[in-house]
Amino acid sequence: MAPRKGLLAATAAVGAAAVFAFWRRKKQGSGIFDKLKSIVLRNTDGVEVHIIPVGASIQRLIVPVQGRPLDVVLGFNKASTYATIPGTPYFGAIVGRCANRIAKGRFSIAGQQYTLKANNGPNALHGGPDGFHRRVWQASPVEQTADGSAVALSYTSVDGEEGYPGTLQASVRYELLSHSAELRVTISATTDKPTPVNIVGHSYFNLAGHGSGNILGHIVKLAADHYTPVDDTNIPTGAILPVASTPFDFTTPHPVGERIAQLPNGYDHNLVLFGMGPQARFITRNQAVSSTPRLAATVTEPSSGLTLQVLTTAPGLQFYTGGYLGGGNTPDAKDGAHYPRFAGLCLETQNFPDAINQPTFPSVVLQPGGTYKHQIVYRLTAPPS
Repeated sequence: MAPRKGLLAATAAVGAAAVFAFWRRKKQGSGIFDKLKSIVLRNTDGVEVHIIPVGASIQRLIVPVQGRPLDVVLGFNKASTYATIPGTPYFGAIVGRCANRIAKGRFSIAGQQYTLKANNGPNALHGGPDGFHRRVWQASPVEQTADGSAVALSYTSVDGEEGYPGTLQASVRYELLSHSAELRVTISATTDKPTPVNIVGHSYFNLAGHGSGNILGHIVKLAADHYTPVDDTNIPTGAILPVASTPFDFTTPHPVGERIAQLPNGYDHNLVLFGMGPQARFITRNQAVSSTPRLAATVTEPSSGLTLQVLTTAPGLQFYTGGYLGGGNTPDAKDGAHYPRFAGLCLETQNFPDAINQPTFPSVVLQPGGTYKHQIVYRLTAPPS
């Protein structure tokens, strides 16, 4: 496929900084975001990945299943909705600079105290109210690789943005393989000051189709035999406990809905991957457990037969089942869909929540001269038609 230049041209025409400034001032409405063109990666098997520049978000992931195209991720129709919706669900976005929760929006590095904007009760969540999910990322032209087609998007987070120290140069690269439904994601970052970094993909999957109802019947297996318990504001206590005899035990396959009633808002918890348990902080190096992605999760939807495998280099996985979705009607949901509670599940590979304040967790501090690298693979397999 020839390189697509629509996104570059559109972003150049309006200017990424100007786009975000317009959003902040809200003087010219939100339509300017909809002038930014999406990028589509396609392969010969009929798989498509649609990426929009707001949040470098995966808007659509289409897989042929039983002879028909099936979009298996939740999302909005318009880029402007991603940029402006209050109480965003972060559909498909790259979230950061430091994903998940930071207790009371405060942390210190080398004796210097920093305060972030609280946007989740008393805590800071997913980089703050104007985090990476709302920013316009710059895209390079689509390139043909030895294995398929790829696009890279980048964003510069300036010193002090959302309260974080240091200018962070962040990038995400999406690569769709030529002859399979496999999407490879590589997230990288460098900084000029020590700063917490935990940049995460936040796609919601429904393997029966994004508008098909809930995911309670999906069968899940996780390579996680420990988890990090939380307090009543979803901040980890610092403990790392076995999942055995808890509703968090997915070391063997279980339906999502089998034990979900034991949890008031469903699953929204960090699982410790790859058998590391309390030793995770000693095993993890530069926020990676390995140099190549390892199998962290397998999800199967019984009616479609579609299976998703998620591989990662990260030490943790936030298993979130969409308990904060609801009302049955998400404004501007794709294709007129209604997204009820538990409409999709997220498998957010990551470092641990509030790790900047938790000495028993792997460090999230990126130092100048170092490179943050987080690799994710989404591998979808459909039964023969």
